[in-house]
Amino acid sequence: MATSEDYYTILGVARNASKDDIKKAYRKLAMQYHPDRNPGNKEAEDKFKSINAAYEVLSDEQKRQQYDNLGHQMFTQGGRGGGGMSPEDIFASVFGGDGGDFFSSFFGGGSRRRKSGPTKGEDLLYELEIDFEDAMFGAEKNITIPRTESCQQCHGSGAQPGTSRKTCPQCQGAGQVSMSQGFFSISQPCPNCRGSGSILETPCSECHGAGVLRKSKSLKITIPAGVDSGQRLRVSGEGNAGQRGGPSGDLFVALHVRPHEIFVRDEQDLYCEVPIPFTTAVLGGEITVPTITGKEVLKVPPGVQSGTRLRMRGKGVPSLSAGRGRGNQYVRVIVEVPVNLDSNQRKKLQEFADACDPEKNPSTHPRLQAFLKKARKFFL
Repeated sequence: MATSEDYYTILGVARNASKDDIKKAYRKLAMQYHPDRNPGNKEAEDKFKSINAAYEVLSDEQKRQQYDNLGHQMFTQGGRGGGGMSPEDIFASVFGGDGGDFFSSFFGGGSRRRKSGPTKGEDLLYELEIDFEDAMFGAEKNITIPRTESCQQCHGSGAQPGTSRKTCPQCQGAGQVSMSQGFFSISQPCPNCRGSGSILETPCSECHGAGVLRKSKSLKITIPAGVDSGQRLRVSGEGNAGQRGGPSGDLFVALHVRPHEIFVRDEQDLYCEVPIPFTTAVLGGEITVPTITGKEVLKVPPGVQSGTRLRMRGKGVPSLSAGRGRGNQYVRVIVEVPVNLDSNQRKKLQEFADACDPEKNPSTHPRLQAFLKKARKFFL
């Protein structure tokens, strides 16, 4: 269930809350708003769904990191986030066992009947490798996924056309059978109908009663600008087909960005190294550098040292969040010492070296002078 309220606010925990704190907060709220405790209360039901949606994300380290990086709106409306677990499945994973059975025994109610109607299909995960430029500018990619699709002959029912399912004679449609052991009564899925509560009179000749068929489908995936490795895109309804006419699951596309030969990315910033001539480092000047949007001119201050980083504002990675602009690009200049000099060049360079002799002109080499001062005791 999509919600506009921040997941941390929903659970009432701080953004730096530990995993145990998140679980404790969830257990308290889930007990308070569970539908079995609030029959017919639509507000409590919606609250229960929101609590479970928040816990599903914040209890998973990878999903929580993506949520913190991308923000709530992008996570819930761009296709990232939850993996399709129902609120009852999440509740059961925390409290153990079946959520309905827990409340039946806790509050003294009767046994909850196992669902035998339509169920949502499984989610699928597809690994997609993209170029660095695709991540920077966005792109569209065609992929082919193997998945199950609803059988057209029986429309997903699993029954041969003209026939239907009938109530399981062993469990009488309950989907469960009970075994008594002393004071305790233990329920388990019916082995005859596998917990569905019904059986097929005549299985469909096309899908042999499965209700689904294995097929491949081609899809066009839209990749937004600014994505990074490890992020996932969700394509609603493109997972495996549901059972007994239920909705299909979702497709999650996990992105892996290929390394670039020039740029290195760190969140929204880009880094690169650019060699510059020795003379430019001494005198300063302008150099042409690459950016993801094309070449740019960068001013180099006089006396720049090798390894110095120069910042280019707004030339980094576009933000996935609207209105947050782009990161920066940092250019690390590497002073290249000239090689393969001819005699004339060596002569002029020697004249320059004599003119800048640090012993005669110490002000031309402040770093060397500072080092010599610290190392003086080693030279005695």
